[in-house]
Amino acid sequence: MQFPVWQMEGSAKIARMPSAPDPNINLWKKKLGSVPDFVWERKNAETLVLADNQLVEVSEKIAQLKKLRMLDLGHNQMKRVPEALGELESLSDFLYLHDNQLNALPASLGRLTRLRYLNIGENAFETLPECVCSMAGLMELRISGNRLSELPDALRRLTQLRELHARNNRLRSLPRAIGRLPELRHIDLRGNPVTNLPEELANLPRLEKLDLRWVETLEWPSWIAKLEARGCVVYR
Repeated sequence: MQFPVWQMEGSAKIARMPSAPDPNINLWKKKLGSVPDFVWERKNAETLVLADNQLVEVSEKIAQLKKLRMLDLGHNQMKRVPEALGELESLSDFLYLHDNQLNALPASLGRLTRLRYLNIGENAFETLPECVCSMAGLMELRISGNRLSELPDALRRLTQLRELHARNNRLRSLPRAIGRLPELRHIDLRGNPVTNLPEELANLPRLEKLDLRWVETLEWPSWIAKLEARGCVVYR
């Protein structure tokens, strides 16, 4: 006799429960062109990788994936991301939007206050989207390879930020408000036309690395020696 739901072993009943769907959806480099509908039905998904799929857009249906903790939309051809992305308030680990054609982000992304890592590098941003400065939980921000000529004072709101990667932009300086980021450990400004830096950098208590390689326009301030004396590595 067969027992489709219960199997007897001795006097114990053991439930044969159906296995839960895999919470990880990995569709990396599948030449999709568009996101298949079955993805939006996987409401238990915690990670979703759609990188390198020639995507030009993502449906607003992404709001259905309420449990997402990590989303990778990098290496595509998107010019916009859906407003609904801001509804993914469980998004806490990683959000990759790098290597697309983005020049703006919807204000709704400012609701992603639990997000710890954001990569919007290799896009077409000329200004840092305001919503980024509302992502209070950010610990690592990657904005390299854009067209940024300045960073806003609102950056000071990212009080948990540990790493700022901004190489290969058009930055000539940093805002003085960056001195109000007590957790900042690593600043990468390689390949920018930096002409001056705020002395507030010298007061960052946890700064360990300041990368200024391939910066040929900077007149080196005297306080750099103060940074190096307390153990911060300055790459020139």
